[in-house]
Amino acid sequence: MTVLIAGGGISGLTLALSCHQVGIPFKVFEASARMRPLGVGINLQPTAVRELFDLGLGDRLDEVGIRMKDYGLYTKHGLNVWTEPRGLDAGYDWPAYSVHRGRLHMMLYEELLDRAGPQCVETGWRATGFDTEGKDAILKLESRDGETRIERGSVAIGADGIHSAIRAQIAPDEGPPPWAGAILWRGTTQAKPFLSGASMALIGHEGLRFVVYPISHPDPETGLATINWICNLQTDPSKGFRKEDYSRRANLDDFLPAFEPIRFDWMDAPALIRAAEEVFEYPMVDRDPLPRWTFGRVTLMGDAAHAAYPVGSNGAGAGITDARKLVAAFLEHGLTPDALEAYEAEMRPATEKMVLTNRSAGPDKILDVVERRSGGRFERIEDVISREEMAEHAANYKRIAGYGVSETNDRPPIVPQGARFAAE
Repeated sequence: MTVLIAGGGISGLTLALSCHQVGIPFKVFEASARMRPLGVGINLQPTAVRELFDLGLGDRLDEVGIRMKDYGLYTKHGLNVWTEPRGLDAGYDWPAYSVHRGRLHMMLYEELLDRAGPQCVETGWRATGFDTEGKDAILKLESRDGETRIERGSVAIGADGIHSAIRAQIAPDEGPPPWAGAILWRGTTQAKPFLSGASMALIGHEGLRFVVYPISHPDPETGLATINWICNLQTDPSKGFRKEDYSRRANLDDFLPAFEPIRFDWMDAPALIRAAEEVFEYPMVDRDPLPRWTFGRVTLMGDAAHAAYPVGSNGAGAGITDARKLVAAFLEHGLTPDALEAYEAEMRPATEKMVLTNRSAGPDKILDVVERRSGGRFERIEDVISREEMAEHAANYKRIAGYGVSETNDRPPIVPQGARFAAE
């Protein structure tokens, strides 16, 4: 009666914490030799934050991130196109957060070890495949030294990321993630917060986009906060790319010249880029939706199931929601294939729509419309695009991504408070 979790990232750890919350035995297997705070900034929408609050992590979120106030779209010339409130200021019952991915990851890991004990996570073991024998799910593992072993449980969950070995067995002909030529350069810089002090800004248009937001509170002595920034440039996809990861160092000469003009009274992109201690590069890739996630007693979650372009602030949040939906299915159906099928029936269609929408109609696509119609210059934005058109686009994306205000506030808890798993 054990849930085997392949992957100790944000999704896998949230699943483990959720299993522990309701009394479901579990074990996490992580390929890295040790957990490290990798990555840069990410955003958590209120629908995902609600689930972390239900796990008792509200105070910890305020330690590792900041509550966002607003989200704005700006042309490459610094003109405001659209600004909307975020989190509590937008009417949600829960905040939205910006946070360093590594700090969030380590917070989840530390909480899990504190609650469930260090034996619940085994590092240095990479999932290589799976099998099902009767009522057993079999997870195949390999150590960093090449040692192999198997683990048996009631179900196995592939939470092993965009290069998932579990997914590769389910879809053996899939190949590498598709890439259309966009490259992201990401870094963090100590600087003074801009606009409201807790703003997220998207500047530019397709092929030239600068995204920036704070991921820490200002230092009380210096007034400086950790500012996360992302440069997105379109390149020739025929040249190929190196394998994406969170730790490949970048060369400023490859992208900084294109962002030299992004300099206004409230934002100096070149200065932020030059002042960064480290800059990382990786291609913007996703995965084509699969027709099926579940085989017998094995299924997928998080990026292994539905890796999407990072344009809607819902990548980590979707994995968090997966974790809670899986546990809700376990509570209803037990640790059975029926639970996995019920989870997939709800989550696969929703995330498939999100993946495809992020490719062509993410929330920042309004900037592309404005660029085409005006070149990014105007006296009044209403002369270029109506407020109604922009509001409908923003609301439609929230509906597709599942984080509209009413959808978030009015739904019942995914995992009822006090729920306990009844073993077979």
